[in-house]
Amino acid sequence: MSFLSARRSTRLYPPLLLGSQLVFNIGFYAVVPFLAIFLRDDMLLSGWAVGLIVGMRTFSQQGMFLVGGALADRFGARAIILCGCVVRISGYLLLALGDTLWPIVLGACLTGVGGALFSPAIEALLAKAGGESERAGKRTRSEWFALFAVCGELGAVLGPVLGSLLAGFGFQRAALAGAGVFVIALIILFFSLPQTARRQGELHITPWWTTFHQPRFVAFIVAWSAYLFSYNQLYLALPVELSRSGSSEKDLGPLFVLASLLIIVLQLPLARLARRAGAARILPLGFFLLACAFFSVALFAATPPPSGITRLAPAMLMVTLLTLGQMLIVPVGMDLVPRFAGDRNLGAHYGALSSMGGIAVLVGNLLLGGQLDRALTPSPQASMAWVLLGIVPLCSAIAMTVICRPFQAHRAA
Repeated sequence: MSFLSARRSTRLYPPLLLGSQLVFNIGFYAVVPFLAIFLRDDMLLSGWAVGLIVGMRTFSQQGMFLVGGALADRFGARAIILCGCVVRISGYLLLALGDTLWPIVLGACLTGVGGALFSPAIEALLAKAGGESERAGKRTRSEWFALFAVCGELGAVLGPVLGSLLAGFGFQRAALAGAGVFVIALIILFFSLPQTARRQGELHITPWWTTFHQPRFVAFIVAWSAYLFSYNQLYLALPVELSRSGSSEKDLGPLFVLASLLIIVLQLPLARLARRAGAARILPLGFFLLACAFFSVALFAATPPPSGITRLAPAMLMVTLLTLGQMLIVPVGMDLVPRFAGDRNLGAHYGALSSMGGIAVLVGNLLLGGQLDRALTPSPQASMAWVLLGIVPLCSAIAMTVICRPFQAHRAA
């Protein structure tokens, strides 16, 4: 590839990657938020089993990001992104056509593996393009990640709406529609995604583990994992709260639309505010908001729900606080990763970040999924489940004040 075509490819990355995130999220949010309801109501599984399967789906995606990032570093982002689309299509087809539990479980895991292939590759490309933009005096890297989140949330507005419209036809019809969305994405990316550089030689496991030779980075990704665990409760715990309040699965779509609208409107202003305030202040605040999202539901969980639209108030409060916390955490945290990595092996570093989150989701859902069974009906035990969920991000809020202190001192210098 010539120098001129390489320069042209770099300029193509940001809009192409933002558009990819939009389409990917439409396909994702049309299906995955309704998976827990399908497993509980149609497959008649208990809370711990639903939590385990949802956790396995998340772990197969976020937990495998380290592998996906390393593969993208070795073989080039384009090839891995296209492979990821094919794998996710296969997973959705299994969800759509499976008539017993094990094909459904395998399909759920394959949807995760597909995301583990294309997501870190896209994030690494955006980090490089954003760094070039920032060095050129244009939009900063954190602002590019904020725009990335906005485009993703625009897809998250349309995805639940599509899923809600298809809910009357059954979950498996929605999964088939999700597969169609990713087929379209695969065709577009095959013809428009530029060729990317790949490393020569064999793929070695050892360089992946050099990512963990930085104690502060390891502490950072462990604390960060509480974010993914908390946000994953939109797929596991939020349907439980809707059941407690006497709401239906059709109310899930509008709640995801609420989260997406908040991000579309507030993400860029909050990203600029966070950049001025610094990671040492913003990350603890963001995790504290995640904790408050669960503590707020705990205040209502023991009492019978009111009639009318007010029954959705705890769920709306939970979604709002989780979304505000996410908007503060993600752009700042994503911008810190290249500082740990020194702009080397970015795919592996972003993969390690998400892999630790995937482990947290799998372990946390397995341990706390059974507690959520008690939250299906109003009782004091229902409140305890939400308190336990809130303790996890609260611990990370405390940890981030220590982990990010050197960045604040560097900023002051």
